[in-house]
This record gives sequence, structure tokens and C-alpha cells, in this order.
Amino acid sequence: MNGLSDVRLTLHRQELEAGCDYGRRAASLRNAPSCLGRWGLFWHRLHTRKVLLELSPEQLRDVGLNREQAREEGLKPFWRI
Repeated sequence: MNGLSDVRLTLHRQELEAGCDYGRRAASLRNAPSCLGRWGLFWHRLHTRKVLLELSPEQLRDVGLNREQAREEGLKPFWRI
């Protein structure tokens, strides 16, 4: 592992030891259900991004996106925010 990965692992471990429920707090900031764990959040992102690619122009207009913005978001990997 490189140094940056070691730092991230150390910080994540410290958050877990301190009782910080990072996954739920982060999920609530992204409008995902708060009961999701890490894999649930990944699945939620994957599913919602696939659905975003299938929206009609009228539906995209309702959510305030154009086709290019929806495509850009829909093609993101599930692990990216």
C-alpha cells in the first residue's frame, strides 16, 4: 500500500473506534436511506444511476437535469460520490 492508503485506513479505523457512524451520516447527506451500510449504499447508487439513464426528457426536466448531465452521472462507477 502507498502512504495515502495507510493514512485513510488509519483515519477510518479511528472513526470506527470513536463510534462515528460515518456510513449512515454520509448516506443521509446523499439522500440515500439512512439504514444502508456500505454495500447497500453502493447498490443504491448503482440502481439509481441506471434508472437515471432511462428517464424521459420530461422526467429529466422535472428533476432539473439535461440529457448530458444525466448521462454523466449515470455512467459514474457506483463507488464514486
